[in-house]
Amino acid sequence: MNVTMPAPAYVTLHAARPGSRPMDAEVLWSIPRVGTPIPAPGGDHLAVPVTTFSTETNRGTTRLWRVPTDGGTPQPLTSTERTASQPAFSPCGGHMAFVASAADDPKAPAQLHVLPLLGGEAEGVTDMPLSVFDPTWLPDGSGIVFGAWLFQEHPDVEATRTEAARRKEDPYTVHATEDRMFRFWDTWIAGGTFARLFLYDVASGTVRDLMPGSTLWFNWMDPAGAYDIAPAGDEIVFTGLHVGGPEKRLRSDVYRLPLAAEGAEPACLTAGNPAASVRPRYTPCGAAILYGKTEDPDFYADRARIMRIDRATLEHDAWLADWDRAPSGWVFGDGGDLWFQAEDDGGAPIWRLDLKAARNGATEPEAMIRGGSCGAPKPASDGHVYFTRHAVSEPPEIWRVPTSGGAGERVTTFTDEALVDVALGEVRDYRFEGAEGETVQAVVILPPGYEEGTRMPLVHMIHGGPHGTFGDLWHFRWSTHCFAQPGYVVACVNFQGSTSWGNDFAQRIQGAWGDRPYGDVLAGTDHLIAAGLVDETRMAISGGSYGGYLTAWIATQTQRFACAVNHAGVFDLPLQYASDITWGRPRTMGGEIWDAPDAIDRWNPARHTAGMATPMLVIHGEKDYRVPINHALECYGILKSKGVEARLLYFADENHWILKPRNSLRWYAEVLDWYERFLS
Repeated sequence: MNVTMPAPAYVTLHAARPGSRPMDAEVLWSIPRVGTPIPAPGGDHLAVPVTTFSTETNRGTTRLWRVPTDGGTPQPLTSTERTASQPAFSPCGGHMAFVASAADDPKAPAQLHVLPLLGGEAEGVTDMPLSVFDPTWLPDGSGIVFGAWLFQEHPDVEATRTEAARRKEDPYTVHATEDRMFRFWDTWIAGGTFARLFLYDVASGTVRDLMPGSTLWFNWMDPAGAYDIAPAGDEIVFTGLHVGGPEKRLRSDVYRLPLAAEGAEPACLTAGNPAASVRPRYTPCGAAILYGKTEDPDFYADRARIMRIDRATLEHDAWLADWDRAPSGWVFGDGGDLWFQAEDDGGAPIWRLDLKAARNGATEPEAMIRGGSCGAPKPASDGHVYFTRHAVSEPPEIWRVPTSGGAGERVTTFTDEALVDVALGEVRDYRFEGAEGETVQAVVILPPGYEEGTRMPLVHMIHGGPHGTFGDLWHFRWSTHCFAQPGYVVACVNFQGSTSWGNDFAQRIQGAWGDRPYGDVLAGTDHLIAAGLVDETRMAISGGSYGGYLTAWIATQTQRFACAVNHAGVFDLPLQYASDITWGRPRTMGGEIWDAPDAIDRWNPARHTAGMATPMLVIHGEKDYRVPINHALECYGILKSKGVEARLLYFADENHWILKPRNSLRWYAEVLDWYERFLS
């Protein structure tokens, strides 16, 4: 007797949205990108940065908008003539500082500007030789602290100004170094820039260097949020980066700096910590400093433990140490509780930690809003916390939730017009048994108009990291709906190694990158075939960074897939010694190349190419220092030498990501053409 097995169960995350327009890359680049909300002191409005892009100019422009919190119509605070960002309200709410280039020279270094909100024009108040960032008002409104870049070899304002003028006439093209870490992401550190904090005095209009002589770095990719000012305005704490220890690793530590003493040296508060110390924040009363501490220097996704430093005794104690999630972006609310975001079960809720309970040992945070991915919580004086929220079928917008608890509420609608009548498919959450009997989750996006019971081509989208998540989130660079639109089932398997299920789940692939993730992706494939969704003769794999690695690894192990897309993928593990980060290899790759070449080669795609026969589109950017370009060239060269169908897409002006509008349009066209070629 034949027994019909029930189809695997799922939960619908987002219903299908009917429409007459397809979701494609042109639509994607027409969607405004909504940034972090900044509440005004009175709580009656927000300042919100919104970026729009032009494919004609091939760049974006960010404007600041005044968004009433009572539901009124948003109004622009800045013009379209220049990019303005990083708003900061004065304590009384009468002025707003922000960062922008000059209206008549958008290529000039971004400077600090101040806008009177009761009427008047914005005024540029600094003339720094390189760009400034992250303004914050002193508590009494007498000044504005900001960061600014300087050349390392010319470490004061006027010396940097002279060198900037010289480099404009004679571009800097030669680099020399003896440092282990000499470049980061797409930037040369050796001979490059570093940042210092400065103070603009409102009354005199003068600027003072708060860190003369300091050689500490700020984060090169996003330095904003690295510092905080004490409630009394007498001191600053910040995260400083430096290279230290016998292995010459990059470290991050918390430093304190008195504001009154000119020329004071920053004092390190976390020198004994084993790994990273990040995001220091003063408690509302100013008696203590909270910061995040990681404990595993070889695991970049190690969860942060929230620690407290008593300012009087400098003693450290843990306020959130045993919780098995990874908080970030923490900020104090008016009631003294702590708000932050943290991934959980494929999403990213906003959480609240009652600090009174934390002091008494009760340290379980409360998820205040679930569904989708939330970030950048900002408590306001109107009794709400404002934040960004997005999901697979919803681009980022501003939301809020009452500080006392309750339902979340959407505040802005900047993205609605661009998505009018755009068709989106249903989004499902599947759970299945993974490679080692573990439960593994996958987000699955169906094409618009999908009819139940129809088997469609499958496109796997494999996330990078490897410690990351393709969860319930909107992605501009890898838009799941753009890939589903032509008629494909898109699967995002959150394999073992992914974040949001705790440290152990993320750690278990260390030293064996191709093991459990490979088994999980194949288990997910079989699960979707059993569900009746997928035509197993028309399946593709694709991914970027580590996702490109796993794509290449899968192609060396099986020929089940009709084609592959490998974007910025690690292909030959020893080549990662040319990366910007060269430590931690024993944990991630299974050993150092001089001690354990066989252990490294066990999971090295470049050493398992005998069975590699899957047609592959190989994509890379010349300025990618995280996964250097030779990975792509070697992979492509081997495929062509074997007679395997392959295509190379090379971006001379991009880094690890494809960021320019016209380049992105070409990227989407090439990827979708490759799928059509082998899946149609």
